[in-house]
Amino acid sequence: MNKGIVIALSSIGIAQALKIPIHYFKENEWKPELFFATGGMPSSHSAGVSSLSTYVALKRGVPTIDFALAVVFGLIVMYDAQGIRRQAGELTLKVNDLDELVDKIHKHETVEYVEKAPEPLKEVLGHKPGEVLVGAALGVCLGVVGFVLTKKR
Repeated sequence: MNKGIVIALSSIGIAQALKIPIHYFKENEWKPELFFATGGMPSSHSAGVSSLSTYVALKRGVPTIDFALAVVFGLIVMYDAQGIRRQAGELTLKVNDLDELVDKIHKHETVEYVEKAPEPLKEVLGHKPGEVLVGAALGVCLGVVGFVLTKKR
């Protein structure tokens, strides 16, 4: 069994589970479905790659190629989570608003308009920088805990 994979996947699961109580305390709304949602606080992407990088650093050492690969991979994932995916989510907000605008335009038309109710696009795709940082910090902590728990005595 690859302990690095187990620690990284466990970190992702823990970060996803934390989204539920965090959302509850912020919005006073219980939404267990957030466990399966993308985006939000904390970033499970960041937690997963940070815990893996931390585990590799503690297990194999910082000057190893293993650690270099884990860090570069992690930075790409975190950049994507807060950059590209977040921008896609913000664009989706605008596309969903267009549907409302089209409805308003068609209300003033004499031609009969039959609307098919499309499913709105998912608007929360990426993360704000703070969500990425909290996810990364959580991942570092979980990587240390995972290393300590799996260390041979």
